[in-house]
Amino acid sequence: MSKGSKASGGTKPNREQWLDEAVSELSAIFKERGYEVPPVRVSCGFAHTSSRSVIGQCWSTKSSDAAINEIFISPKLADPVEVLDTLTHELVHAVDNCEHKHGKEFKAIAQRIGLQGKMREASAGPALKQKLTAIALKLGNYPHAKLAVPVPSPSFRSRPRAVCERCGFRVPMLKSWIHYGPPVCPMDQVLMEKQGDWD
Repeated sequence: MSKGSKASGGTKPNREQWLDEAVSELSAIFKERGYEVPPVRVSCGFAHTSSRSVIGQCWSTKSSDAAINEIFISPKLADPVEVLDTLTHELVHAVDNCEHKHGKEFKAIAQRIGLQGKMREASAGPALKQKLTAIALKLGNYPHAKLAVPVPSPSFRSRPRAVCERCGFRVPMLKSWIHYGPPVCPMDQVLMEKQGDWD
C-alpha cells in the first residue's frame, strides 16, 4: 500500500475506510506479539460518557447485536499518529473483549504491544511510536478535520445534600431521590436540613 492509500475504485478513503485500513496495519503488530485482533467496526464519534477528555472507546461484543467490538475515535483527534495511538489502545480492549477494563489482564497485553504509562491513558512508547509513524506515512493523511469541542462551563450551583444541625452528619442527595425530601439523621433521629440546590 503506497503513501496516500486509496479506497476501492481509486477514490480517496473516507474516515471509516482509513480507520479500517489502520486496523489491518495495526493487527500485524498484535500478531507479532501473539494476539489476534478480532473483527471490529471503527467509527469517528464521541464516546458514551459525560467526560469530554475521553478520546477513544471500545464496546464489548456483548453490547452489539452484531456481536462485534465497536470502537469510536473522538472527532477531536486529527493527527494520524495520535489517531493510531488511540486506536491501538482501543484494540487492546477489543482483544480482551472489554472483560477487564484497565486491569492486569489489559496491562499485560498493552505493555507487550508497546503501550506505556497509566493504563487508563496508556499510549505508545518510543518503539511503538516509530511503528505508528511509519504506518501513518503509509496510510496518508487522516481524512478528518479536527473538531473543536468546547469545555463545559463549571456549574456553580451546589449539589443537593442534607445536614444534621445537631451532630453535623451530612449526606449527598441524588437528584432522582430528592423529591422524597431530606432523610432522618441516624444518630439524632431528627429531620436533616436541606443544603445546596434541591430544585
